Amino acid sequence: MSDMRIGKFTVLGQLGAGAHSSILHIRREEDSANYALKVVSLDGKDDQKYLLQAQHEFRVAQMLDHDNLIKVHALELVKDWLFRIKKVHLLIEFVNGKTLDTCPRLKLSQQVQVFKLIADGLCHMHRRKVFHADLKPNNVMLSQAGEVKILDYGLSWIKGEEKGRVQGTPEYMAPEQARQRQVNERTDIYNFGATMYRVATLRLPPSAIGEDGTPVDSRTWQRQFKPVAEANHAAPPVLCELITNCLAYNPHQRPETMAQVQNTLDKLADDMVRGPDDALDNVDW
Repeated sequence: MSDMRIGKFTVLGQLGAGAHSSILHIRREEDSANYALKVVSLDGKDDQKYLLQAQHEFRVAQMLDHDNLIKVHALELVKDWLFRIKKVHLLIEFVNGKTLDTCPRLKLSQQVQVFKLIADGLCHMHRRKVFHADLKPNNVMLSQAGEVKILDYGLSWIKGEEKGRVQGTPEYMAPEQARQRQVNERTDIYNFGATMYRVATLRLPPSAIGEDGTPVDSRTWQRQFKPVAEANHAAPPVLCELITNCLAYNPHQRPETMAQVQNTLDKLADDMVRGPDDALDNVDW
């Protein structure tokens, strides 16, 4: 694959793949800069939704400018000789690292730093009136240099616009996302709480959707939920309480804003960082 070229880029390898897209590691020849290239294939009329999703992802990315949010630099439509769009290319910031679901287990002090930086990025999104709507460990990248980047704006929602379909991953979706197709700051807070829960406990929180495909009620959800402190005895009480509050089944019992979550994590990170071994760039890859 290293001999392949796409325009002025050399393909160095593949970073990932999905049902209708692949992500390539590429290098621009003129300055040897590295990028990720998301290639979305469009095989017919039924794939129009993937074109719209890619265009939406690019538009959302242009609304954002934060160190903890992945940058999308350009969008290119690739057409055949009949001028039909056959592929979409998204030129994305390259991060040399791993997603939270594939990186080595982090120390608790490092986990809290990662959580704090994710909250920083989400606060910026919310200030720009954008909700991520699909936050989960494989949509967060930790680089070898200790950078944290939130990925994938394909399902993000811009406040005031029509949502269309509301999608997500059942174990990370807020109950009202599954039941009432709601997306807002508090559903992002739930998604974030579910992400913290997974990283801190190595367990999945209860799914918002049952095995029969219907939304799970509050009593069933509570019965299935295992408290953070029981799943991870070393987790500090402040972190346990924060994750539990973010995962409240009733959205009105969650923190009102991501800024409140950010402030708690900011203080907790300061309290827990003791020395260079706690630094995010000191992860054993």
